[in-house]
Amino acid sequence: MRLRILLLLLWMGLSCQTPAEKKTYSIGFSQCTGGDEWRRVMLNDINRELTLYPDFRLIYKDAANSTATQLAQIKELVQQDIDLLIISPNETSPVLTAAIDEVFQKGIPVILLDRKITSESYNSFIGADNLEIGRMVGEALPTLLKKGGKIVEVWGLASSSPAQERHKGLIEGISKKPAVQIIGQLYGQWEQDTARKVALANLDILREADLVFAHNDVMALSVQQVCKEAGIRPLPLFVGIDGLPGPKSGLQKIMEGTLTATFLYPTGGEEAIETAARILAGKAAKREYVLNSIRIDRSNIKAIKTQSDKLLLQQQDIESLNQRIGQLNDTYASQKNALYVIITCLVLAVFLGIWALYLVRAKQLSNRKLELQNRQINEQKDKIEEVSNKARQATEEKLRFYSYISHEFRTPLSLILTPVEDLLNQKAISQKDLKSGLLYIQKNAHRLLRLVDQMLDLRKTDAGQQLLQASEQDVVQFLREIVTDFQQKAHKSKIDLQFITSATFLPLWFDAEKLDKVLFNLLSNAFKYTPKGGFIHVILQETAENVQIIIKDNGEGMSDTEKERAFDLYFSGQKKYSLGTGLGLALSREFVHLHHGEIEVTSTKNEGTTFDISLPKGDAHLMPDEKALLDKTERPTPTFWEETEVVLPTPAAEIADAATSVVLIEDNTDLSHYILDKLAKIVSIQSFTTAERGWEGILSMIPDLIICDVMLPGMDGFELTQRVKEDFRTSHIPVLLLTAKSQIDAKIEGSRAGADVYLTKPFNTTHLTETIKTMLNNRAKIQRRFSSEYVFTNENKIEKRFLNELTARIETHIADSEFSVEKLSTDMGMSRVQLYRKVHALLQMNVNDYITEIRINKAKALLRDTNKSIADVAYETGFNSAAYFTTLFRQKQQQTPSEFRKSVGV
Repeated sequence: MRLRILLLLLWMGLSCQTPAEKKTYSIGFSQCTGGDEWRRVMLNDINRELTLYPDFRLIYKDAANSTATQLAQIKELVQQDIDLLIISPNETSPVLTAAIDEVFQKGIPVILLDRKITSESYNSFIGADNLEIGRMVGEALPTLLKKGGKIVEVWGLASSSPAQERHKGLIEGISKKPAVQIIGQLYGQWEQDTARKVALANLDILREADLVFAHNDVMALSVQQVCKEAGIRPLPLFVGIDGLPGPKSGLQKIMEGTLTATFLYPTGGEEAIETAARILAGKAAKREYVLNSIRIDRSNIKAIKTQSDKLLLQQQDIESLNQRIGQLNDTYASQKNALYVIITCLVLAVFLGIWALYLVRAKQLSNRKLELQNRQINEQKDKIEEVSNKARQATEEKLRFYSYISHEFRTPLSLILTPVEDLLNQKAISQKDLKSGLLYIQKNAHRLLRLVDQMLDLRKTDAGQQLLQASEQDVVQFLREIVTDFQQKAHKSKIDLQFITSATFLPLWFDAEKLDKVLFNLLSNAFKYTPKGGFIHVILQETAENVQIIIKDNGEGMSDTEKERAFDLYFSGQKKYSLGTGLGLALSREFVHLHHGEIEVTSTKNEGTTFDISLPKGDAHLMPDEKALLDKTERPTPTFWEETEVVLPTPAAEIADAATSVVLIEDNTDLSHYILDKLAKIVSIQSFTTAERGWEGILSMIPDLIICDVMLPGMDGFELTQRVKEDFRTSHIPVLLLTAKSQIDAKIEGSRAGADVYLTKPFNTTHLTETIKTMLNNRAKIQRRFSSEYVFTNENKIEKRFLNELTARIETHIADSEFSVEKLSTDMGMSRVQLYRKVHALLQMNVNDYITEIRINKAKALLRDTNKSIADVAYETGFNSAAYFTTLFRQKQQQTPSEFRKSVGV
């Protein structure tokens, strides 16, 4: 019973504090068109004024100059239960007027904006007096022409009331000036493009005009541009209506001298919302709000432009203030609700306190124990959630780890399994091929072994089983031996490798095995990213408390993102899936931390990288179990299998098919060399290490086939494939994606990009070569289809578009005997070589033969359908002489032109 009373009091407190909801009004706005600048300014004015009325909701519709669309929008707005309709009618048609009458009769207030209807079914009309504006223009034009002249009037939409009234006012204004006459009327329908079309069609009238008056500035500027392009000199004067602010509107064009004058035509957007507010509040509103206009020319433009710019700035300030007010209102509402909750809680606390006075001492102690238990349960719950989140993150990291492992292992496995399969399939193996294959297998087996060792080290580190076994040793001698091990590689790579120190002997407590792995990883990375002729310096320094080992190079360097994530597991810059690099740097940091030291990296892109290792002196920082029982005077000798180059046998050039060209894009040097070695016997192949360079090679070669890896630095294989298939110069080239990504989503992405074949690693060499042969054979079939007169299929639509454009350009110049391949390639936007290779790949014929074939086909049509002489037909199809035409026609058709004409019955 007491619990029910408390809940009732709580509900009463909350209900007392709930503020009354304010009524929200829906305003429908149907605009005849939103495509011109004046209409966009009107909409901006409406939206800006709406910020002062947070209880108004605007539903905006754009009729796009269509009366039928506007009628449908009116019905839709009524169905949405709008409280008021603002409409700018598309035209004064009876159908539209009847629809507005129906809305008005339903009790929905109607505000007409800018344009009127033929009935009285509206509450207010807001707009300028178009008749008066037209009269102002008519009175101003004679003063601009001074001695009189000829005027061309560019109408808006002829069926709209503003256009009709502006014309009527213009006639009244110039009626008193017989020296001024209208010589032409163009119907621009308020639109820039329409005005341009009618101006192009009436250039003769515009050449006679002394002044062009357009019903808005947009049409005036469009007609002026046409006059300039047509070379009309001198240009007539140009006068418009609107006077909008902005970089490309009327006011700016008056400042630039492009327009002679314009007349302000206010939008009425702000007045429409103000009037709507009065009507919805039940207040009286004027039947008509007539907006005033002024003439704007060089005499007053500066003052008006200054005022306009100032108003724009003030409007921006107002909008910023409105936004700030909205934020403050939200903050106020949030704080008010929080206050209500606090008050309710305080009231509830008072009642609980009163209720607690009646409880016995034992009950109070029991409640305190329960509160303590609840707090402990919540804390345990938070801890459980924290542990659960960590476990989830760890699971995600493991899944990502296994994904990276599967990717990283596939390339070396390809270079182990593929040579093994090739050796097993060969009946007679030469000593040279056997050695080359075994070197591939040896090198990549050691690479896998190194990855496995790093993974085991990482596993021990994560499990806390990686223990430091430090002993006091001479770090100078230790570093000198490591640098000496790398000297041969430095000499071979032409890299300046130096060990720099002023000390001859420096004792330091460290674990030789782990520090050796750290330095080996850092030096291996330095060699990997330092070009020939660069330098790598290992510097040893000491301070009072620490020993610093600095490894500095002038290689590729790192970006800011790469530098921040240099020690993150599995991250290695652009090569995001390099497990070796990611593990190496991550393990290096862990091993340095085991020594109670620090490792830092500083790097600048294209300038070099510096790794700084700081290790503490002495052994005070070491725990007893971190010291080795016996001194380790020997360190493991590093292996360089990852850097060893495999000497490839020189492919037999005489058996390579030079007519079939292939571009290979693969960033793994070993795999690229291996594929080159195997495919050079059947095709002419050229390799690239990046997609960017590969694209340049593709454009220069226009090959018969592209083999591309997916995971590449920079642009990947999917992006390159999409670029190949979208470019009409290369769209016909089949693409074979060769990748370690075997997931179905990757295959789907490759298919979407346009890849013809998706082959995963490790692959079988025989499968690869047979796939290539099949793709080339299929390409030959497509060539035969294109060279014949078969119907094109959907998959050939890009090639069809190319051949249609090529044929059209040839037919355009078919009578020109001087028309050459060079001129055709220029028209097609291609080089002569690119055009030749593209046409030959599609039609199996050269460009000259194709031009001749089109000329012969045209000649056959003329011989069949006309009575022209053989000589006339020859000249019309681009042949210099009838004799040569007859000879070539006989070669192609096995009969003379006269015999062909007789055979078709002409």
